[in-house]
Amino acid sequence: MIDCERPVLGMILKGYPRISETFISNEILLLESLGFTIHLFSMRHPRESFAHKSVERIRAGVDYLPQEILAGFFPLLYHNLRAAARQPRRYLAAVRTAGRRFLRTRKSATIKHLLQAGYLVDKLLPGRNIVHLHAHFAHSPTSVAMFAAALSGIPFSFTAHAKDIYTSDPRQLREKMALARFVVTCTEYNRRHLLDIGRGGRTPVYRVYHGIDLKLFGHASDEGRVPEMPYRLLTIARLVPKKGLPTVYRALRILKDRGVRFQHTLIGDGDDRESILSKIETLGLADDCRWLGTLPHEVVLAHYRKADLFVLGCEIAPNGDRDGIPNVYIEAMAMGVPVVGTRVSAVPELVSHGRTGLLVPPGAPAALADAMHRLLADGSLRTRIIDAARKRVIRDFDNQRLIRDLGDIFHREQPRL
Repeated sequence: MIDCERPVLGMILKGYPRISETFISNEILLLESLGFTIHLFSMRHPRESFAHKSVERIRAGVDYLPQEILAGFFPLLYHNLRAAARQPRRYLAAVRTAGRRFLRTRKSATIKHLLQAGYLVDKLLPGRNIVHLHAHFAHSPTSVAMFAAALSGIPFSFTAHAKDIYTSDPRQLREKMALARFVVTCTEYNRRHLLDIGRGGRTPVYRVYHGIDLKLFGHASDEGRVPEMPYRLLTIARLVPKKGLPTVYRALRILKDRGVRFQHTLIGDGDDRESILSKIETLGLADDCRWLGTLPHEVVLAHYRKADLFVLGCEIAPNGDRDGIPNVYIEAMAMGVPVVGTRVSAVPELVSHGRTGLLVPPGAPAALADAMHRLLADGSLRTRIIDAARKRVIRDFDNQRLIRDLGDIFHREQPRL
């Protein structure tokens, strides 16, 4: 429960909780451990029937905004009329901002975000002592935060991640950055891109990597084991274009044609599920590959411990979407599982080719197959990479240290917290 005597950080999320966004729930939990009082505002109810155990330890309360205009029409209308009556100048200014943004893109979501912000400000903010709003993802959650800030006078900030940066209209994103107190992003690649979009704006943009719990992702139980055929290969990913899974399976087909025996496990789900599963069948890999869907953390950890190699084929999707640094790379490296990936976005900030893993160009299945086979067969290289990769994670991706950096940013930019 929220202690209304203490200043509260209001956090606006796309959905809560979400299995694929463990880094957000971990951040909330760790910020609470630093003494922050947090209340969550979620734009969607959870999609999965289960959540990671860390969510159970979060003390923050959560309120859900009306998800659609038609389904929530009367509550949205009622609370927006009240907000307009109480602060007509603020509301008119927010309407003008919404109109300007709508004319740029002609997207009706702009109107929905204004209405959701009005609902949040009139119904959910009063009595909570919220002094700052922070949104995760630069698209719709930050739109709601921006309008809520305009309606309430409470400053806002946001964390930008991956798709939300590279598929957003730069004009819309530039305006959000200009209005925000500060911006956080999870890679140096992203930070530089945002600074380019900002065109010399005064809003500070901070880089804070997503870390992992080093106590949770400990060493593999069979560390030092020499891999033998059939090799145990692992991929954990959302089934979406930017993960490059077709390239992974074409590489696996090449390995099979070379006489390399393996068992590949894919964990995750997404919109491309049917096409990915069809690709496995078409390539004649049904006996060598299995798909397990979305799994809870403790089961995923067991798969890391058994794996000989982790592989992912990240690429830039046709719509511009791309990864930052997939957390699964960090987790695998911490667990002593060597990784093979692609030179895309910020991946080289973690995986240094030949030192902490092997990288190949995106969309190059033959090169990916070569790198996998090399890291499975070259014992000396494998040992060096596993050791260096673990040291890199410990040095730069410990979430206990990184969350303190984030906490310092909040305190510096919003002293009332």
